[in-house]
Amino acid sequence: MAIIELKMPKMGESISEATIINWLFQVGDTVDAEETILEVATDKVDSEVPSPCSGVIKEILFKSNDVVAVGTVMAIIEASGEVKIGAQENGVTKSASKGTKAITSASKKSEFKLGTQDPDAFLSPLVVSIAQKEGLTIEEVQRIIGTGAEGRIRKSDVMNYIQNRKYALPSRPQAQVVQPPKSTYNAPPIKFVEGHDTVIKMDRMRKMIADHMVYSKHTSPHVTAYIEVDVTNLVNWRNENKLKFQEKHNERLTFTPIFVEAVAKSIEEFPGINASIDGNKIIQYKDINVGMATALPSGNLIVPVVKNANSKDLLGIAKDVNHLANSSRNNCLKPEEVQGSTFTISNVGTFGSLMGTPIINQPEVAILAIGIIKKRAEVMTTEKGDELAIRSMMYLSLSFDHRAVDGYLGGSFLRKVGDYLEQFDAQRAI
Repeated sequence: MAIIELKMPKMGESISEATIINWLFQVGDTVDAEETILEVATDKVDSEVPSPCSGVIKEILFKSNDVVAVGTVMAIIEASGEVKIGAQENGVTKSASKGTKAITSASKKSEFKLGTQDPDAFLSPLVVSIAQKEGLTIEEVQRIIGTGAEGRIRKSDVMNYIQNRKYALPSRPQAQVVQPPKSTYNAPPIKFVEGHDTVIKMDRMRKMIADHMVYSKHTSPHVTAYIEVDVTNLVNWRNENKLKFQEKHNERLTFTPIFVEAVAKSIEEFPGINASIDGNKIIQYKDINVGMATALPSGNLIVPVVKNANSKDLLGIAKDVNHLANSSRNNCLKPEEVQGSTFTISNVGTFGSLMGTPIINQPEVAILAIGIIKKRAEVMTTEKGDELAIRSMMYLSLSFDHRAVDGYLGGSFLRKVGDYLEQFDAQRAI
């Protein structure tokens, strides 16, 4: 038998930690390989962590609601039967009977070699800390050949590299941290009557949403532009074809896929809106991944993503939108389904709002809010002159980061989305 360490898995490119929601087993319980042993949550989505082997849980090192860094040992499992050493993430198997460590051959000291740079290599906080102290660049560390599971770079790999390199890099100067001036403003006290007023403690997701929104407002100088669009042709087309669309394709046809399509086509003409800011650089993305702000049954918000929206037709977008919406309602979104958005839309009209001033979903530089569609009398210019007509009208509002997007780009993009919706082909086939 062997002692196996259950570690917090990596659940996304930008995910460095997760919160333990619930342990499904306790110390002394027997688990099977690949059986879900606990549930964890990130600021993106909830996930299940399977057991790496069959065996008995000997120790649980964290409790529910603890925040655990990726790669940290969370529990100890006494595996039943043989366990392949190569399956161990740290390249070490602990003997249950002798209490000694059996070191894999991969960790034995040998002639040191550098490999090609792997920009996707996972670097633990410990490895990054060592690199900073030793004056190593991230690019240099990413060239180190890792001896951990799936080539993961371990502390011993970095130390071996430091001991065997032929030259020493000068340590990088530490950036001087400038402390912001302390505010002299005293927040006003909140007065409430115990037992009369209701005090609601924020849940984990609400706290993360709050932090994200405050961070966005502190980071990006927000500007919001508005236009009004006539979507009468679009509404009529959708009303005439939604049942046919569902019968033909077995997919619901809501307005959301049409909005996503309009945004994706408009981004192709104004790619500067599909970007992020990295210091003094603007990163303009080639892929167009449209996030859709979606309300959960709990009242919290999540942003599932339609990937490569510009490469899909309306049916393909509708399939993605329906799948993501259903997964959101049933709390079964996968981590990759809520990552990688490059632009976000928020349909505030769903809740009856006429318009909104959305907060940018960092690290993006713009977000579009879509208001409710309302019928009203509008003055229309015809060959006979001005006439009153009943039209379906809607407001669009675009919040953008003025560091990267000026009024011309923001206004032109917004107008393009509006033109696409107003000029929707009423004869379009499904």
